[in-house]
Amino acid sequence: MIPVQGYTGKTVAVLGLGRSGRAAAAALAAGGAHPVVWDDSAVARDAAKEAGFDLRDLTKPDAFDAVACLIVSPGIPHLYPSPNPVIAAAWDAEVPVDNDIGLFFRSFATDEWESFDTVPRVIAVTGSNGKSTTAALIHHIVVENGRPAQLAGNIGRGVLDIEPAHDGEVVVLELSSYQTDLARSMTPDVAVFINLSPDHLDRHAGLGGYFAAKRRLFAEGGPDRAVIGVDEAEGRYMANQLTEGPGDDRVIRISSGQKLGGRGWTVFARKGFLSEYRKGRQVGSVDLRAIGGLPGAHNHQNACAAYAACRTLGLGPKGIEAAMQSYPGLPHRSQVVLDRDGVRFVNDSKATNVDSAAQALQAFPKIRWICGGLQKEGGLDGLLPHLDHVAKGYVIGREAASFARQLTGCETEVCGTMDVAVTRAAADAKPGEVVLLAPAAASFDQYDSFEARGDDFIERVMALFR
Repeated sequence: MIPVQGYTGKTVAVLGLGRSGRAAAAALAAGGAHPVVWDDSAVARDAAKEAGFDLRDLTKPDAFDAVACLIVSPGIPHLYPSPNPVIAAAWDAEVPVDNDIGLFFRSFATDEWESFDTVPRVIAVTGSNGKSTTAALIHHIVVENGRPAQLAGNIGRGVLDIEPAHDGEVVVLELSSYQTDLARSMTPDVAVFINLSPDHLDRHAGLGGYFAAKRRLFAEGGPDRAVIGVDEAEGRYMANQLTEGPGDDRVIRISSGQKLGGRGWTVFARKGFLSEYRKGRQVGSVDLRAIGGLPGAHNHQNACAAYAACRTLGLGPKGIEAAMQSYPGLPHRSQVVLDRDGVRFVNDSKATNVDSAAQALQAFPKIRWICGGLQKEGGLDGLLPHLDHVAKGYVIGREAASFARQLTGCETEVCGTMDVAVTRAAADAKPGEVVLLAPAAASFDQYDSFEARGDDFIERVMALFR
């Protein structure tokens, strides 16, 4: 646990008692603060009370009397589509609002670091798609190259739940827009921006607000190095904002699909080969084609981001490549579940938006595609140019028929449930084809999470061959 600094003897309110909220309350207490906690859920409140925390109904008048700060869990809207009433009350009471990410960055460094031979480093990863894979890949590479590392944030453990830093340790954080949007302190040593596509638009009042939330990691934090994906205009804009001119190697531009020129530091992947250039000369390369845990162009973009971040730590190209070869991949992200009779079954349940599903569709030559769920804003038009690899779509979800009608130019079958979709797709699949779950939609119409949806897919696939 990271004891929170700066609130000794002060009362700090915590709103939301999920994973990050509980960890924040415990870390505040460990640092000498007095946390008072609240959640709309009676079950969560009872669990907090049983754990020894003091409950305070933050919806009541005068709830913020003598409160030094309000810590908010990431799932709670603080501005759009409308401010949470408790947060609005904190504003009115002139109580600062922060989150666990802000607490982490103000508390991670301690006086003990003065005795370390190598100062710990923090790498923070954000973007629309691939940030979990990128963060996990960086962590894997660092560990495989013999350095201590921890993985936290939007993946794995809460940021305040990790252990205090060891000499030379690298902490890798995956940060969502919900986390970067509110944190009052963000000071990573290396910040990574992979890509941008429309997502969470209601929470950020449009694409501009969503990008602004991501950009805060760089604008507010001032990292020593910035790894920026430049395949979209927003990434090129941000890279330009951060650089002082040609050859400024504090900014590393990355791309999947295009060769990057210039005199600066670049890492790009084309036709399955990763290349690193500095000052106009190639200094490293990796053949990505045979790395089973990183299939497809979208994962090659993740590989470029991870490679660049690890190069800033002083790791060599050969050591990075060797670690990539052993990377197993993440559950629910291009996860190969089974290969039977020439047919592969791949679980990409994390493909919850149009852009991530389009990337998954481009990773395999012939696909039996299981899709559908709670559709997000913007429609499905972004998928239409990428349906040439799809032999047939098998649509699930409560609005499966409406979802299927939007997939013009693609044969579809309305299945409704995962059981029916897996059974029908497996029966139709021929050797050399992939049965791919890449929903292009949220899971909440039928499942509690994308993980639960992916687990159901795996269970249905395995049941066919028992």
